[in-house]
Amino acid sequence: MVTFKEFFSFKSNRFFWLNLVAMIIVVIAIALGTLQWLDNYTRHGEAVVVPNVKGLPMRQAENEIYKQSLKAVAIDSSYVKGMPPGAILEQNPAGGSKVKEGRTVYLTINMDSAPKVSVPDIMDNSSLRQAEAKLRALGFRVTEPEYISGEKDWVYSVTYKGRTLNAGDKVPHEALLTLHVGNGNDELTNDSTLTDSTAIGDDDTPVVDKSWF
Repeated sequence: MVTFKEFFSFKSNRFFWLNLVAMIIVVIAIALGTLQWLDNYTRHGEAVVVPNVKGLPMRQAENEIYKQSLKAVAIDSSYVKGMPPGAILEQNPAGGSKVKEGRTVYLTINMDSAPKVSVPDIMDNSSLRQAEAKLRALGFRVTEPEYISGEKDWVYSVTYKGRTLNAGDKVPHEALLTLHVGNGNDELTNDSTLTDSTAIGDDDTPVVDKSWF
């Protein structure tokens, strides 16, 4: 039986040194085990390359992403003229990036058709310059104006494919619109009641009937 005094005798008690060595070994083992667990949990040093799927159809893009043990999620849509409907416009992370397995790649896809935009209130409410500026700011295209009788450079109506539009009507983004603008000629009809008061006769001299004398 080891007494309390003998247990704490540093120089002569071998049990102290054995316990000390055992404690050190246990601490080292716990530290190494924890580091190994963290490496496995975080997959330290393991990375995959994100494929570049921009321009690909959605289904093909998903297949390419899944091959790399990644996930694909479409989070947004936009419209780019000339790109096929459903094609990938943007991705995050970008193609070529190195990420850990299981990471989600967020995708933006191209819409099937151009979004529709409301026509602003410019009919009989704006000059040609103001109307063109407002329309172009919203993404519309504008043809050469068609001039009609009215106040010069005043917009009286807007048409799209021959259809007269009202404020608030929705037409496709980048639609080609035509403005009907006054040419400055207010055509006034002549008053038919006006006569030339001087056109009574060629000779202004009064004619006297001498038969009365």
